[in-house]
Amino acid sequence: MAKYSKKAQVSDETRDEAMKIARGTQKPGQTKEQTKLIAQGIQKGIDLYKKQHKVKARELDKKLRKATASAVPQPTQPEAVPSSTTPQKSSKLPWILLLLSWLCFGVYFFLSN
Repeated sequence: MAKYSKKAQVSDETRDEAMKIARGTQKPGQTKEQTKLIAQGIQKGIDLYKKQHKVKARELDKKLRKATASAVPQPTQPEAVPSSTTPQKSSKLPWILLLLSWLCFGVYFFLSN
């Protein structure tokens, strides 16, 4: 037995919407059968529009995924987390400034005596 029927099931919302549109455009002297046929045509158009919209949304989603994947390269190997919280490469500038300040203090001290 087949799990799915070959004919696509139409949602009640689409069916109701198609019937409202068909009744809205109904002309005087038009039979119920003609209105039903018009509603079926509108229903097919709505289904086709929804399918096209889903395809476009999927394509856009794929493009967005590719763009984000190419923008942020994934590392091939996980990086080892350093055990200490201090930065590995320390700057020499603070030490130079400290030595310079002590040197200036020493020069001032010896010149003032």
